[in-house]
Amino acid sequence: MTAPSSPTLARVLRGQLCSGCGLCAGTSDGAIAMETIAPGYARPRQNKPIDDPVEKRITASCPGATVAPWQEAPHRHPYWGPWHACLTGHATDPAVRHAGSSGGAVSMLAIHALQAGMAERVLHITADPEKPTRNIVTWSRSADEILAGAGSRYAASSPLEQIDQALSQGTSFLFIGKPCDVSALRQLATVDPRVDALVPIMLSFFCGGLPSHDGADRILHHMGLAPESVTEFRYRGNGWPGLTTAHTRDGTTATMSYAESWGNHLSKEVQFRCKICPDAVGGTADIACADAWYGGESGYPSFEELDGRSLILTRTRKGVELLKSAVNAGRLAVETLPITEIDLMQPAQARRKRLVSARLVACAITLQPRPTMDGLDVAAASRRASTREYLKNLLGTIRRIVMNRR
Repeated sequence: MTAPSSPTLARVLRGQLCSGCGLCAGTSDGAIAMETIAPGYARPRQNKPIDDPVEKRITASCPGATVAPWQEAPHRHPYWGPWHACLTGHATDPAVRHAGSSGGAVSMLAIHALQAGMAERVLHITADPEKPTRNIVTWSRSADEILAGAGSRYAASSPLEQIDQALSQGTSFLFIGKPCDVSALRQLATVDPRVDALVPIMLSFFCGGLPSHDGADRILHHMGLAPESVTEFRYRGNGWPGLTTAHTRDGTTATMSYAESWGNHLSKEVQFRCKICPDAVGGTADIACADAWYGGESGYPSFEELDGRSLILTRTRKGVELLKSAVNAGRLAVETLPITEIDLMQPAQARRKRLVSARLVACAITLQPRPTMDGLDVAAASRRASTREYLKNLLGTIRRIVMNRR
């Protein structure tokens, strides 16, 4: 049977639940395509009917419909997810450490997995050479190619837009993506056995939310640059946290601090789906990494430029084996970290997780669709919220939903 339109897709779009991962397009045999909509998010557009098997794959896998549950592990934290080992560390290669957004851990793990024969290639996101503030899907087969794509990319990305084609090629690949991208791929594995057979390792990171393209354009305008004149744009990296840097055709270079670019521009453009994310910490990845910020006097992290330091959480046995192999090969230097120390490094992530429940209740009150979120400790995290902040977020989310409908 075929359906003129996907009920799952319609519900996800109506509820502003799309993360833009591209999985629906990547599994629809051309029936769905990704497009950019204002103010600069990737969204699916169905252009022809889909059959029941495609709809079932979308329903099972779309992170706007169902978020993958956390996996089993020796340890579990309602904010920080399942873990085998909690560590800080950095790449021992100074070039990798410098290029990465924190200590270069994700880049070095991918490089090591590739060179150790654990995967034949790497699927990840890099800057679009035609529009440097935007992203494209990239395949890397060498350390140099991985390193060229190092650094955070705070813009819409759809790394699963061609996932069926990638799996059909029959060669193994390591996947690097946002937590919602990894969630989608894990869920796809429940209905497509090729995922487990061909994707031996999934790496992710702590995600602060996905800003729109308008956020990056505002940064450029604040720098006094026209977006169409930019030939190279780096959100972060080349230091820790690294400067936001733009280069233009006429040789102009402009920079902005991470605190200003994220705090004053990008964070204000984060899409709604990210505000109710129950797993922004990559709990379904094999390894998740993040900035191991040092605390500031205010109780919040300091963004002073320093040598990069990554937070590293191994979440599966495959993750444990990959990290052990990289450390034994001398590619990563690591130290054990008490899990409670992450609260000081990532206070915004802790706050978001404990308030997900309040925001979901707001969705229920306003009849706003919401994803299934079983096995992610949302209720346990909410018990750590104060009554005041819970009610403030409940009412604030109701207000935002109602305002957006006008």
